[in-house]
Amino acid sequence: MKTKVLSRILPLALLSATATIFTTLTAPAGKTAPNTLSADEKAAGWKLLFDGNTAASWRSFGKPTFPESGWNVHNGWLVKKGGQKPGNLVSRNTYTDYEFSWEWRMTQGGNNGVKYFVDEERGNLGHEYQMLSNPGGKINKSATAGFYAVLAPRHLPPINVAPASNHSRIRVQGNEVKHWLNGKLVLEYTLGSPEVLDNVATSKFKNVSAFGKKLTGRLMLTDHGSECAFRNLKIRRLPVPGKAE
Repeated sequence: MKTKVLSRILPLALLSATATIFTTLTAPAGKTAPNTLSADEKAAGWKLLFDGNTAASWRSFGKPTFPESGWNVHNGWLVKKGGQKPGNLVSRNTYTDYEFSWEWRMTQGGNNGVKYFVDEERGNLGHEYQMLSNPGGKINKSATAGFYAVLAPRHLPPINVAPASNHSRIRVQGNEVKHWLNGKLVLEYTLGSPEVLDNVATSKFKNVSAFGKKLTGRLMLTDHGSECAFRNLKIRRLPVPGKAE
């Protein structure tokens, strides 16, 4: 009896093992584990700003250290805890021409953002890539992927609500800035252009010196109160347009 049972189990076990190996070997090309870089990304100059275990590339705004509470690392995500106000995080490095890519998720109604061109001497200010967990929301100057309070995105692809996530990207090269959301280019603008400066002049930032113009600054993960999780935070520096490498 035992011999018959084993004779049936062994082929199934071998089949299962073979299927597992086949699945591993035929995984889609270009797919990498969260918070890692593919060979192509490394070759293109991408660097991780979060490895899924520590947040060494970030610190509290205005302080040399990471906050003791309110921000933590959980299951490969850098999480701003809901209901707490630990403050904003800023990158330890500054950037001028670059591409920044990240993944994020929030529950329905969540509000957060990523700021760039952050100069700590002028306060918690910067151009903000708005992040709202509000599928079907209106397109305006407060919409997801827009330049908050200054320029609305041209259009919006569907926004995902946690546990699903969204992918965002910002590109700054010369005076040209681009915003992507979930693989779609949704906003392009030129720093210092009449379009930008005219909209700044009618915004809450009208009295902020040089707002809407190019500067070297830090990135910021904001604390707007909502719980928000980040991962796959990646950046690469870009050559200055017109300058020989």
